[in-house]
Amino acid sequence: MYSYIKGELVEILEDVIVVEAGQIGYNIHIPASMIDNFTGIGQEVKIYTYLQVKEDDMQLYGFLSRDDLNIFKLLLGVNGIGPKGALAILSVMTPDDLRFAVLGEDSKAIAKAPGIGSKTAQRVILELKDKLSLEEAFEAKTNHIAEANSNAASSIKNEAVQALTALGYSSSEALKAVSAVELNEHITVEEVLKQALKQMAFL
Repeated sequence: MYSYIKGELVEILEDVIVVEAGQIGYNIHIPASMIDNFTGIGQEVKIYTYLQVKEDDMQLYGFLSRDDLNIFKLLLGVNGIGPKGALAILSVMTPDDLRFAVLGEDSKAIAKAPGIGSKTAQRVILELKDKLSLEEAFEAKTNHIAEANSNAASSIKNEAVQALTALGYSSSEALKAVSAVELNEHITVEEVLKQALKQMAFL
């Protein structure tokens, strides 16, 4: 029914967030590990959702990426794993960790999730190992690392541009200078600023 919900984050509880979209507040159950990704109340968020419908109840479950959602759905297909169990696993493991645990038959890692015993963990491995491949696991891990590095670089650039505009430079000047700086995974905002100021001297 819903692919995703995009709106303002208005409340953060232990395992539920409330997102307001179109003047409607949606209660969305999330893995505990997701909370650290939110900067605070009032930010705009995009949550990929799964709607569970029962005779007397409807619950929304949400994730920050479609990959997280797909892994959640795979877990729901395991005999004896419901939404709470799937959320518990994804609260202590990333999708990448789960893929490698299943393919490496590491039931102890999966059993660390609250409410997931060793037998259930072994069942997860048994029922999912044929649905996952090592090649896909490595590809997904590589993509997630690249995405994280890209987000970090974007954050550093934004901070540097804000610092330059605070010093009195125009936004266009700041953007041009920062864009000319070659970034790497170890560079800091201070180093970007130093190099950008050198660029300013030639603009």
